[in-house]
Amino acid sequence: MSKDELLRLDNQLCFAVYACSKEIIRLYRPLLDALGITYTQYLVLLVLWETTPITFKELSQRLYLDSGTLTPVLKKMEKNNLLLRQRMLEDERQVIVALTDKGKALKQDAYSIPQQMMCSSPLNPTEAIALRDTIHNLLKQLPKGEGENI
Repeated sequence: MSKDELLRLDNQLCFAVYACSKEIIRLYRPLLDALGITYTQYLVLLVLWETTPITFKELSQRLYLDSGTLTPVLKKMEKNNLLLRQRMLEDERQVIVALTDKGKALKQDAYSIPQQMMCSSPLNPTEAIALRDTIHNLLKQLPKGEGENI
């Protein structure tokens, strides 16, 4: 591959992943709009439906989001009565995030989302799972950012 080929946009893995991610999020939008939540809020709920309560730090790590990104999302979700944030009594530096009854109830409405997304994908289920597993494997192998607040 020539030097110029190395710098072609279409030859960049980062761009392919980025563009694909944007298009997938666009497909989620109408499904999530019906629930009154954003894509990032959906990701927060997915974690909380697995583990609630959870520390802010653990949530941040699971979602690969820094506090500057995650805090406003959680504030809006708290305002919409989907979750609660509380400082730990034992260590006030730590914040616990937990679902409210409304946040728990939203899970019922979200069950159809993965199936609807799968139906809109050109990949068959086996291909989709293989791609997901490949991306997860890549993510695990990438070096973690040093000194980042995640």
